[in-house]
Amino acid sequence: MKQLLIILLTLSVNITAIAQEYELSDKRKAVKTSGDILLVAMPLSTLTAVLIEKDWTGLKQAAFSTATTLGTTYLLKYTIKKQRPDYSDNHSFPSAHTSIMYANAAFVQRRYGWKFGAPAYVVATYVAWSRVYGKKHDWWDVVAGAAIGAGSSYIFTRPFSQKYDLQIAPVTDGEHFGVSASLTF
Repeated sequence: MKQLLIILLTLSVNITAIAQEYELSDKRKAVKTSGDILLVAMPLSTLTAVLIEKDWTGLKQAAFSTATTLGTTYLLKYTIKKQRPDYSDNHSFPSAHTSIMYANAAFVQRRYGWKFGAPAYVVATYVAWSRVYGKKHDWWDVVAGAAIGAGSSYIFTRPFSQKYDLQIAPVTDGEHFGVSASLTF
């Protein structure tokens, strides 16, 4: 996990230095690009740490969290069809960048504690901010993405899923699709 923190800190410092060299419109591009880079770097860092630790249970939990996050996010994107602030397309709600980053941060926090989770949440928040600053999303797009991502990881990452006997199943009537969840309290 120390490698994860070192990689993320190095990326953040380098990205910030690059962003400061550009004018405002170029700065927006640099910030947006830095968010795109972190979108790949942080999950890869987490995956590397999980593999180094040989945490196979954690890997399975992360896979379920990621699949739920992506499925929910893209189902909403293609159902709601909200226009982006930069008018590039109509897939603004919710922010996929944010949902992925918050799923990753919540997984790290739930699985390995706040020592690693707090920095992961800082990076996830930066990526969410970069999406708003880069004019790709409004603030409610990133709030919804954060809730979807963190919620998915909180559901699947122990101790929550084991303690409360969580059961999740896909539901369809042939025309509509959804997810059913039940908990034992």
